[in-house]
Amino acid sequence: MLVPAFLWSVLFAYGPMVGLYMAFIDYQPTLGKFWSSFFGGKFVGLQWFNLFFAGDEFFLIMRNTLVSSVLSIAIGFVVPIVIAMALNEVRYMAFKRVVQTVSYMPYFISWVIAANIFVTLLSADGLVNELLKLLGLTRDSILFMQEGRYFWGIVAGANTWKDMGYNSIIYLAAIASINPELYEAARVDGAGRVKQAAYITLPMLKPTIVILLILAVGNLLNTGFDQYYLLGNSLNRDYSDVLDTYAFRYGLQNGMFSYASAVGLFKSIVAFLLVLGVNSLARRMKSNSLF
Repeated sequence: MLVPAFLWSVLFAYGPMVGLYMAFIDYQPTLGKFWSSFFGGKFVGLQWFNLFFAGDEFFLIMRNTLVSSVLSIAIGFVVPIVIAMALNEVRYMAFKRVVQTVSYMPYFISWVIAANIFVTLLSADGLVNELLKLLGLTRDSILFMQEGRYFWGIVAGANTWKDMGYNSIIYLAAIASINPELYEAARVDGAGRVKQAAYITLPMLKPTIVILLILAVGNLLNTGFDQYYLLGNSLNRDYSDVLDTYAFRYGLQNGMFSYASAVGLFKSIVAFLLVLGVNSLARRMKSNSLF
């Protein structure tokens, strides 16, 4: 039964790692067939990495990637926990199923559709601006998608809206595994629902929270491509250009495949070191860890 998963991992996870060699050569696809041009490329060592680190856009790209990712994690990591704990307290099963279904649905919507929803809502004559005018909070429309200072918050909100329901499934499963006798004992001692959630549910979720937090920090530089590419434009590029869109622009649009490979490899190395660091910190704090 493990053979299909093993073959998939070898073919699609480890096999493509041969392409990392491209980050250390001057790859020119015009030399002929792929393998001849790949292995026949001039070895340049760390040239592409030095070019990336010394580039004028390096600090801008890293700022956008880190700030946007941290904001998305800060909001998107807490909301699923709140949703799971709130749903756990709902006693009307019909209402609970409706809320679960509605919160799960955005996860299955493609970013093309989700981005268009946000662009429409945040347009000059969109619902958000109309509500702000109706409430008297502003007289003129706010150009959310044209002003870069709003972009990080918009992407963080979009990421949270799209993933919160699906991510809450993990916490709901962890809550379902909690021994019911703990809640019964707490009720006998006079603890209400709030105290039960604070002193039983939340502490019992700690191992799951720590593991998912380690994985989230490991993806700190992996902000995603679709949402930034679809929501970004020339007016907010100073805030929307992250490592993924930067590598795409130079790799596919400008044909600098080796340079884009170096950017991608840098991102992977940093992610690996972050996972090791956070996992070591969690282990030292005598909490759950990946290894």
